[in-house]
Amino acid sequence: MQDLEQTIRVRAYHLWAADGNSEGNAEAYWLAAQREILATSLGTAADAASTFKKVAKKTKGTATPSRRKTRAA
Repeated sequence: MQDLEQTIRVRAYHLWAADGNSEGNAEAYWLAAQREILATSLGTAADAASTFKKVAKKTKGTATPSRRKTRAA
């Protein structure tokens, strides 16, 4: 979680700098950065899940059939 906090901190700094280094809005920049980072993370996770589902659907039924054991007579 330390990496997440650092990523948010850096993004908040960039938002603050882009807005002209205005004072007194640290929480607003933090929340905006947090929202961006988490939305990106969730979007990436959703994309990965979607890709996994597509691949699973395409490969369904293409696995090699298991070999049956036969009894010796």
